Amino acid sequence: MSISIAIVEDEKNYSNALKKVIDYQDDMNVVAQFFSGNDALAVLPDLIPEVIMMDIQLPDMPGIEIMERLKRQMPGTQFIMCTSFEDDEKVFGSLKAGAMGYLVKGESMDKILSSIRDVCNGGAPMSFSIARKVLGHFERKLPQIQDFGDLTEREKEVLELLSEGLLYKEIADRKCISTDTVKKHIGNIYRKLHVSNKVEAINKFNHFKN
Repeated sequence: MSISIAIVEDEKNYSNALKKVIDYQDDMNVVAQFFSGNDALAVLPDLIPEVIMMDIQLPDMPGIEIMERLKRQMPGTQFIMCTSFEDDEKVFGSLKAGAMGYLVKGESMDKILSSIRDVCNGGAPMSFSIARKVLGHFERKLPQIQDFGDLTEREKEVLELLSEGLLYKEIADRKCISTDTVKKHIGNIYRKLHVSNKVEAINKFNHFKN
């Protein structure tokens, strides 16, 4: 079954280039393109694609606002920000709002395609410059540690495997459970630790261990 993808991007040449390359793949296809936030908000909740490639600045509203509103209606959809902006406010605002990937425009199409596949397998793909920025931020500012006693033993096991870089399917195989069960455990972990993404959860876990 192919990965369903929507593109929310106001630069038509870039959007069409993405669509052409994605549709050429055997394992993915573009189900919709949007060039404004309002159009995306009106249609996407009915389509519910697996992945949305989101520009961070649309003509009518910020991409982060679009994502926040769609996330409430489409909790299972993965968002990858694909933008020319690299400033801290937009990067961390996107991750806090629930983006699972952040790519800088100019990345190769191979990187974009691998990122789409990665995010569907539980990964958090980022451009190298963004990953360094995220790591640098956490080195400068340690998060407040929450009470890990609220986690069940299985949730702690899942979180530890997640911190080792295992994908959802690999965790499922290791613990002899389904991928859907892994996703439910991770959802509970995020809620109990008061985090919104994998990067924050792993960071808290690593500091707790130390």
